[in-house]
Amino acid sequence: MLAAPSLLRSAVRTTVSRRGIAWYHSSAALFVDDDNKSQSSPNVKTYWADPQLRQYKFWNRYDKTNQGKYQYLIDFSPESIQKEAKILSLSDPDDAANQPLHNGSLPMGASLMGIGTTLADFEPYRDAKPNVLFVSPSCPRAPAVLPLVLAAFPSIEWIHCRSAGIDFIESDEFTELATSMSIPVTNAKGQFSSSLAEYALMACSYFAKDLPRLMRNQKNRNWEKYDVEELRGKTLGVVGYGDIGRACAKLATVYGMRIIALRRHPFLSKDDPYCDVVYGRDKASLNRLMSESDYIICSAPSTVETRGMVNADAFNAVKKNAVFINLGRGPVVDEQALIEALQTGKLRGAALDVFTEEPLPSSSTMWDLPNVLISPHNMDQTSTFMHEATEFFLHENLPRFMVGEDLLNPVDPTLGY
Repeated sequence: MLAAPSLLRSAVRTTVSRRGIAWYHSSAALFVDDDNKSQSSPNVKTYWADPQLRQYKFWNRYDKTNQGKYQYLIDFSPESIQKEAKILSLSDPDDAANQPLHNGSLPMGASLMGIGTTLADFEPYRDAKPNVLFVSPSCPRAPAVLPLVLAAFPSIEWIHCRSAGIDFIESDEFTELATSMSIPVTNAKGQFSSSLAEYALMACSYFAKDLPRLMRNQKNRNWEKYDVEELRGKTLGVVGYGDIGRACAKLATVYGMRIIALRRHPFLSKDDPYCDVVYGRDKASLNRLMSESDYIICSAPSTVETRGMVNADAFNAVKKNAVFINLGRGPVVDEQALIEALQTGKLRGAALDVFTEEPLPSSSTMWDLPNVLISPHNMDQTSTFMHEATEFFLHENLPRFMVGEDLLNPVDPTLGY
């Protein structure tokens, strides 16, 4: 098995363009194979940092090419099953989105051992040696309970989170246990990207066409023509170029926008058709993206490294008349610095679907700012999105686990994504 290469912790800033790759302040070696370090389970081959293989182990809900392949294999060739799946569901038993798992038909060789939100709920299943842990956001104290479950059930071989982010389960204890026990972690990445991309481009159009003015005029029965802005030819900066960020870039290119992306490993986007330029994730690169972008989408996950990343320095560098859109996680942005940028006119406006504190307190200044579009963290909340996330676990990753194939959507618990 290939070990996951890791980027050297040196001060390296890189820029990648469609015409090739250019390295600035580069060292002689950019990544090494950590052959002697702890490796993932055989079920998770971490190709994400290997520019030679160029294989991305992430689910795409719209690519039907291989969907259900291993479910089909199990159905028609039961002998392909290499191990049974004994599942614990760390979830609210009444979570409707989990009904396909809790009350539905499971793949041959899979069984649901128990459902609960506390360690006590799982005590009757110790002797059964469950090996799969499914975790839902509906577990109210997941960061505290999850480490207890892992310590009590050393038989767990795989943890799957039913959300795109794993911040709702993060704790130092979880990270230490998952790492020391070499337990692969996966999530529902790819499930929510399309709806968030649609929201992002709607938010761009909201300001480009000055919809608040349009709505005021309609309310006042005022037939007033005014100039609007085209998105074509504008630059979209994407802070956190993962699955969601790439979906935004893909849609933005249809509008004729130029794309600048910021990501931890820029070389992974070397041949990306949706990016014009990709910067590494350092402060200078972030400030450069802010200064070059007409519209800025923040889709970075909330991790120890990213919290507060978009701060006063970044907003001081912002291009005149720019619009900021946050659809990733609230803590990534210094909200007071954002408010000041909006109040002083450094930013033309902001569209915010996520906040540091949710629900957003009624006392927040955000509510009073006329140049802010607020949504209650629901721009990915379609009527079926969570059900589909559970079905992804059941029909894609669970069969893969049982036949010994690579799991989709691997997450590094240390990095948080």
